[in-house]
Amino acid sequence: MKIDVRFFASLRERVGKEQVRLDLPEPARVADAWAAATDGMERPPNTLAAVNMEYVDFDTPVREGDEVAFFPPVTGG
Repeated sequence: MKIDVRFFASLRERVGKEQVRLDLPEPARVADAWAAATDGMERPPNTLAAVNMEYVDFDTPVREGDEVAFFPPVTGG
């Protein structure tokens, strides 16, 4: 299944890419997308994930055509 993965803010710099298209075997979860898109890089603590612009946890399933986004924690103030 093909999905798009995007990295934002400091994660984009850390991973060294902004976007990647993956072809993952089914079934796949958000954690699998992270592992494939980063070549197994350890996930920084408190990394947030979204599927199709909705916050999710890393055990959430992904489906054909989904957009998975990763970004650091959001702070306000």
